[in-house]
Amino acid sequence: MFEELNHNCRDRLRFLAIAAVTIAAAQLGGSGFAAAQSSDTTARNLRAIRLEQMTPAAFRLPTEGELPSLRHATAWLNSQPLTPADLRGKVVLVEFWTYSCINWRRQLPYVRAWAEKYKNQGLVVIGVHAPEFAFEKDIDNVRQAVKEPRIDYPIAIDNDHAVWRDFNNEYWPALYFVDAQGRIRHHQFGEGEYEQSELIIQQLLTDAGNRGISHELASVDPKGAEAAADWSDLRSAENYVGYERTENFASAGGTKPEKPHDYALPAQLKLNHWALSGDWTMQRQAIVLNQSNGRITYRFHARDLHLVMGPAAPGRSVRFRVLIDGQPPGVAHGVDVDDQGNGTVTEPRMYQLIRQPMPIVDRELEIEFLDSGVEAFSFTFG
Repeated sequence: MFEELNHNCRDRLRFLAIAAVTIAAAQLGGSGFAAAQSSDTTARNLRAIRLEQMTPAAFRLPTEGELPSLRHATAWLNSQPLTPADLRGKVVLVEFWTYSCINWRRQLPYVRAWAEKYKNQGLVVIGVHAPEFAFEKDIDNVRQAVKEPRIDYPIAIDNDHAVWRDFNNEYWPALYFVDAQGRIRHHQFGEGEYEQSELIIQQLLTDAGNRGISHELASVDPKGAEAAADWSDLRSAENYVGYERTENFASAGGTKPEKPHDYALPAQLKLNHWALSGDWTMQRQAIVLNQSNGRITYRFHARDLHLVMGPAAPGRSVRFRVLIDGQPPGVAHGVDVDDQGNGTVTEPRMYQLIRQPMPIVDRELEIEFLDSGVEAFSFTFG
């Protein structure tokens, strides 16, 4: 299924929606914001207007369709099943996500803040969890994933991607803005455009008859893996490590699909190339370590480096050690390792291995697994 999705959880890709607004501010001679397709000019104009001038009444949004039924969700967390009829009269923000996606994780603090700020003013946020990897179909894994980031709004489990198809969605993350009459009025694909998104929420709440909506933006202070990417220094893009979709694999002899193989590291790596050392089996979506002390090396250029991984067998733990340019990371360690680079894989999720201080230059990561039985899926950067 996933090979058919032409846009997945990709660093550096900020997918612009077919937007709802062009600038026709009254002070420029217009009567409001006219509905039109998004363009670079629209984005520049929108950012150019001082925030205090951008009141909710400034928008006129097109209708993009009706809110599809959510009946195809396979389960719900934090809520009983919800239907469009249940939601009539509410402004609804539908968020498509998958929990190992770094792009969703960096968007999350804004969605979480909007859910809290506007919940008593008529906003309902619904997270539709549409899994990318097989381990994300396990509802217990999803339950665990919503605890630490404090996600308490309703979650529709979409393991069959049926709700995804009902929306004709193609992106993680994606936001759909629905008015109180059940009409989709705007959408946002990928990270960014947070000011515009919140102003649209304010507009839809005002249109629904809510008075006294604050025009101030929600206070957001992302920490850890939720912090915005350092886009200006980012030179490395997401890379899957399963044989089906990996790029720039540099171990001699290339990939050996679906069979154990003793891989070796090359003498040196080019930027954005990676390699294996030790006894690994390369599967379609993942690589699995068969014997202890296997290593992965990756030459990258980014402030942050993450690896989606987990124990191959539930209940196991796998110890690992991270080096950067051959040394313990020190102050460059990520939230999931200490300053000596030590960490433990205990559950399938995204692990932040590196968050380096300035200056950002080409670096080489080495992660050695002290135990066998780890499976790794993708590297992401920020």
